[in-house]
Amino acid sequence: MPRNFVDENAVRLTVNDKIYIDVELYTGEKFTMLEPHRLFPVSGLMKYISLLDEEGNEQMIIRDIEKLMPESKEALLSCLNERYMIPKITRLIKRTEKFEIWMWTVDTDRGEFTFEIINSYQSIKVLYDGRILIKDGNDNRYEIPDLYALDKRSIKLILPDV
Repeated sequence: MPRNFVDENAVRLTVNDKIYIDVELYTGEKFTMLEPHRLFPVSGLMKYISLLDEEGNEQMIIRDIEKLMPESKEALLSCLNERYMIPKITRLIKRTEKFEIWMWTVDTDRGEFTFEIINSYQSIKVLYDGRILIKDGNDNRYEIPDLYALDKRSIKLILPDV
């Protein structure tokens, strides 16, 4: 089945119930309650967004969020942020280690969290764009958008050899 890529200039998106999007094409065709999904949730945050209907069938794909009209872009990003809610670490408060299990206490954009990192090699991923993704012992996910934007003490706790 061929994929339906939509022209970003020929679509209007509005939020419907926090995580759903209503779509109106400039041809007059309307779709309601479409659920946006990132086809590449780690590497392609702003590209290739699939819009699924209530049965999970793909209705269309938006190639690039940046090319949407400002109101549509804001609506889509709002839904995606709600769906892919990952706390962003803004500061590392404390780090301890016992039996190769790291315990981190961090400040995030969603408050303070304390969590365990059981296997640092599998649980901490440094991405090509400088972001760091962290998975704790309970499979919760956290993100450091830019390690070097953190304060010096946090960087030293994360990278003790630097």
